[in-house]
Amino acid sequence: MNNSQSVPDIRDIKPPIVIPNGWEWLWLTLGALAVLAALFFAWWLWNKKRSQIPIVPLVPAHIRAKAALEKALEIISQPKEFCVLVSDTVRLYLEERFDFCAPERTTEEFLRELSATNLLTDAQKESLGGFLESCDLVKFAKYEPGENELHELHSSAVRLVEETEPSQGSNDHPPVIIQQEENANRES
Repeated sequence: MNNSQSVPDIRDIKPPIVIPNGWEWLWLTLGALAVLAALFFAWWLWNKKRSQIPIVPLVPAHIRAKAALEKALEIISQPKEFCVLVSDTVRLYLEERFDFCAPERTTEEFLRELSATNLLTDAQKESLGGFLESCDLVKFAKYEPGENELHELHSSAVRLVEETEPSQGSNDHPPVIIQQEENANRES
């Protein structure tokens, strides 16, 4: 064998060896803590902002109904619009006051279901029946009542609301507390 053909004695350079400096774990830990602190701070700000929304009591159904009925007097010269507004106000009031589905039913269905309950007295049921039938005549049969008849319908609606509103000491339906942003959602 020839020495010139033997294995070369020079070997290639080895790559550099990474020597951990011990600070890498510290930087990773500090980064994770910074992310957690930022998340906590964002949650704290959100919670603080949410708690600053004032709590507004819901206006009771009888007060809203009376206000809507007062507003209806502004359009008493337009019988159909007046009767629609007054009838819808009374139906909505009865639904909110007694948890009774009124707006989705025809007058006949509504009165039939109401007669099977003891939510109103017999006199109130009879008065309500007459009121709703008079409103239906104007709304659907194109009946044109005089202003005196419209004032009587209005008085009948106001009387029904006043007779069925909860008494001062009553806990029939205590006021519900809602947040202001829920009010904004309802108005839009």
